[in-house]
Order: sequence, then structure tokens, then C-alpha cells
Amino acid sequence: MKLLVDSLGLLPEPVAHPASIVLAGLPGTGKSYFSHRLAEKIPVVILETDALRKTLFSEPTYSPRESGLLFEAVHVLIGWLLKRGVSVILDATNLSERHREVLYRIAGQNGAKLIIVYLEAPPGVVSERLKERRTAAENKSDADGEVYQKMLGSVEAIKHRHYVVNTAEDIAPAVDKIVREVMN
Repeated sequence: MKLLVDSLGLLPEPVAHPASIVLAGLPGTGKSYFSHRLAEKIPVVILETDALRKTLFSEPTYSPRESGLLFEAVHVLIGWLLKRGVSVILDATNLSERHREVLYRIAGQNGAKLIIVYLEAPPGVVSERLKERRTAAENKSDADGEVYQKMLGSVEAIKHRHYVVNTAEDIAPAVDKIVREVMN
């Protein structure tokens, strides 16, 4: 846990009512871009599972066991941050409702405002983004078109109130709505 906390850098000042912002969406749908636009407007820690995986595992295998250990650690980290009044954005695919339910519980147990955002983009846009990310120095994800296709069939409906954002369009209105919700 200390390794993950240290990888976050300086934490924002605690707030009385922290938010747990859960992003969901296939690879290439703009989750990381969206989380960084939000972080420009609110004090929050972005937990990018792609980066956290590489912090915990120097040569990730993406095995079910490794993913289980990663998310177990991420869940503990989210609870730890929320308990301290630090708002979080979880940048992960979060495609399964069963896995999202754990996040709903963590938010509830810590009195955090739960905000769920499903990000999507047309397949052609996603394909271009996935091609471009291979050469981007700041890219932390190893997901490519093959991973996207593999995950396509595993998207489950979100049963809680949530936002749906098409990131091929202007995301500013959605960012502003979420910022208002976090700040109220």
C-alpha cells in the first residue's frame, strides 16, 4: 500500500465531503483524458489502474491473479483516501457491474459522493486513438485494438444513476456537470 500511496505524489487538501468518481468504458474511449480534464477543475487524486499496475508489477502479465491483486490494493487505497477526505477518480475499464458494486460499497462506507461516468466513442475514433497511443510517450496503457475487441463483449449495464459521455464530442459540458455535482 505504501508503494501505491508514494506513487501518487502530493495529495490535495482534504474536504468535508469527498467524491468517488468511477469511470467506466472500453480502452480508447477517453477515460484518462476525461479524468485529467476533471482534475484541472477539482482537487482530486487520479488512480489510473494502468499506472498502478506497473507500480506494483514491473513486468505486468495481466493475468487474472495479477488483476485480482491490483484491484484488491486499489480498493484499499480508495477507502484509505476517502476516509482522509481526499476525492478520487478511478480510471479503469470497470466493465462489470459485480466489480463496480465493490466501488459503490467503498464510497458508501466512507460517506463519499458516488459519481459514475460511462465513456464511449465510435469504434473508428477508438481505433485511431489506440493506434496513436502506441507512440505516445505519456501513454500508460498496453491495451490495443485486440484488447478492445476482446473486452467489447464484457460491457455490462450500469444499474446506478450515471452519466454517459461520448468523448468524440465536446466533453466540457459533462466535465462542468460533474464538477458542479462534486462541489455541491
